[in-house]
Formats: sequence, C-alpha cells, structure tokens
Amino acid sequence: MGPRPDPASFTDLEGAAAWPFLGITFGLSWGILALWILAEAAMTALFGPLSGTHPLFLLAVYAPAIAAVSLVLRHGGVRGLRRFLSRLALWRCHWGWYLVLLVGLPAAFYGGAWIKGAPLAEPFQTGAGALLALVAVRTLTGPVEEFGWRGVLQPLLQRRLAPLWAGVVVGLVWSLWHLPAFFLSGTPQSAWGFLPFLVGSTTASVILTGMFNAARGSLLIPVLVHAQLNSPLWPDGQPVDAWFFAGLAGLVVALNWPAMTRREGAATAVMG
Repeated sequence: MGPRPDPASFTDLEGAAAWPFLGITFGLSWGILALWILAEAAMTALFGPLSGTHPLFLLAVYAPAIAAVSLVLRHGGVRGLRRFLSRLALWRCHWGWYLVLLVGLPAAFYGGAWIKGAPLAEPFQTGAGALLALVAVRTLTGPVEEFGWRGVLQPLLQRRLAPLWAGVVVGLVWSLWHLPAFFLSGTPQSAWGFLPFLVGSTTASVILTGMFNAARGSLLIPVLVHAQLNSPLWPDGQPVDAWFFAGLAGLVVALNWPAMTRREGAATAVMG
C-alpha cells in the first residue's frame, strides 16, 4: 500500500466544508436537471435528448466528485488532492466485508426480483456486447459519486456523529440528491417509487459505512459497492429489494454495534 503522508504536516478540511460541498453538489446537479424538467423541449432542441451518456447528464452525475475535488484543491492544493486520492489504495478489511460486497448485495437484488416475480435471468437476455457496454458506462458514472459522498461528506460528518447516524444522514442526502431523476423520462428512477428508493439507498449507506470504516476510510471500497449497486448484471428487484437492503443493514449494525455506535476509531480524514 506504500507509506502514508505525515498527518502532522498537513491541514485537513474543516467540518464546515460540508456546506459548500452540498451547495456545489446540489446546485450543479439540480440546476442542470431542473432545466430539463421545466423546459424539456427547449433543452432537447438545443442539446439533444437527455440520456445516460449525455455530457450534461454526466456533468450532473459527477457533481459530488466535482465538489469534492474543488474543495480539496481549494484547501490542500495538488498535494492535498494526491493525499485524497491515496485513499483509493486502502482496501484491507475483514474478509466478511468482501462477502457482503460479492454475495450479500447481489443477493438483495435477486431476493427482491424473486419475490416480485421478475425474471432472474433478464439481464443476460441482451447480447454480451450490449451488456458489457452497459457495465462499462455504469462503472464510469455512478461510482464516481463516491468521491463526494464517502470521500468528503462521510468523514466530515463522523467528526460529530457516530458512524451509524453519519451513514443515515449521507444516505438521506444521497437519496434526496437523486430526486429530480424521478421526474425525468428515460432514467431508471422514472419507473420507481421514491420511498422504496429512499429506504434502499439509506440502508445501503449504512452497510457502506461499516465497510468504509473497516477499511480506514477507503475510497476504493465505496466505489466497488456503488458499482455493485448500479450493476446491470442483477435483475430489477425494485421496490422489494429495498427491504432486503434494510435487513442486511440491520445485520451489519448488530454484528458491528460498538464500531457503528461510537465515534472513536471512525475515519474522519478527507485528505489522507
């Protein structure tokens, strides 16, 4: 993993940085998507139809990462950014967390799809080329959000809140940030209900919180988890899968109660 920078030689982001982070994140994303919601015909005429690969849609999706990198550069410069990105090299944690990543999360999707009667093999009914392309697109979009949510917001909140409650707050903010997508045709969220999404995202955030702290504030682990949550390889279990995520989150909290309910030992550094 390589040597870590000397923490005594660097000043991290202040806790108040959470507010400008949220301002940039919501302002950029909601501003772009509000234009499409309120003036879809005009925006489509100017920029073409909105899609998951449209440059302006990607700009909205990347807003949390843009906010995070902007703040890190503002307060720490290039050196601070290197320290921030060094958290991508943190991956060591108990093997049980990787079991949650590789088995538990997909099982939640399959469980939801099975109960609601959705075809479990539906993702593989498309051609291999199209499926791989979709995997690539989703891997390069949604997981980048984690540079903001778990890169900046989670550690800042954990300076004041126990990890469990910090994870709940991040999950609620994360869910609310997606709200405009529920009013835009062509997005996956347009076919879903917001309440199950809120439950699923918030409980997924709690699960991710345990993994994040177990890996000492890793950026890599949240990116991998987000990639699993967005993966087109799993069947559509909405809205039932939200309750599977809730059950998995309850198990994670119960098995890690001291670490989830005490601030001591939680990852609080943004820049390394």
